[in-house]
Amino acid sequence: MRWIAYPIKCLLFGILAMQMYFAVQIAAWAFVDPSTTAFQRAERWRLCTWHWSCPIESRWVPYDAISSNLKRAVLVSEDDIFFQHPGVRVSDMQKAWEKNQKQAKNKKAPVLRGGSTITQQLGKNLFLSSEQHYVRKAQELVITGLLELILSKERLFEIYLNSVEWGEGIFGVGAAAKHYFVTTPQQLDREQAASLASALPAPKCFDKAQYCRRGRIDYGARQEFILGNMDRIALPKDVKQTKQTK
Repeated sequence: MRWIAYPIKCLLFGILAMQMYFAVQIAAWAFVDPSTTAFQRAERWRLCTWHWSCPIESRWVPYDAISSNLKRAVLVSEDDIFFQHPGVRVSDMQKAWEKNQKQAKNKKAPVLRGGSTITQQLGKNLFLSSEQHYVRKAQELVITGLLELILSKERLFEIYLNSVEWGEGIFGVGAAAKHYFVTTPQQLDREQAASLASALPAPKCFDKAQYCRRGRIDYGARQEFILGNMDRIALPKDVKQTKQTK
């Protein structure tokens, strides 16, 4: 039985070492900004291969220099209770699981859908591939726990806003604000913020029409929905000011 136990021990040690690597990397991001993410590197390779000049746009913007309009719009679009939940939304994940089971009956392989919080999306973008299977999803949940344990919610949101894809080769709110509206993230008005937030479920479709031939997204309807719900989102800064006035 030793010849079976040894490779199992090696596998478990390798898994543990990987989680420790993730934890150390995340802890460093409490003090320094991530240079790139796994998703950005994959996209850079897809678009540029070995070329030095590459149509990748990215510019880091501090949290306080990002418009509250955009923060609220993104929360409405992606995760309206981000500042309240512990990293996952169990009910949403359960709904996604049910959809996956129905999908599995019609196709040979199940397709993971929805249910991801901002923290889960961030963990996937920072470290993981875009492949969709349950092993990767399990690792995503572990990384989500580490992110929530080590970093503050505002820091997580700051990293997300600066790393999320906003079109082909466009990463982060700094590049998106300049690319679409020739402005800075701090100067985005409500309509501009809602427009950018509406792009997040399918940013390549928002930027490049050819990616949406099979199924178009009604960005106008999404933008109207976001505009109609932005005022119900309270950012932590708003909550602190309300408590102080009382």
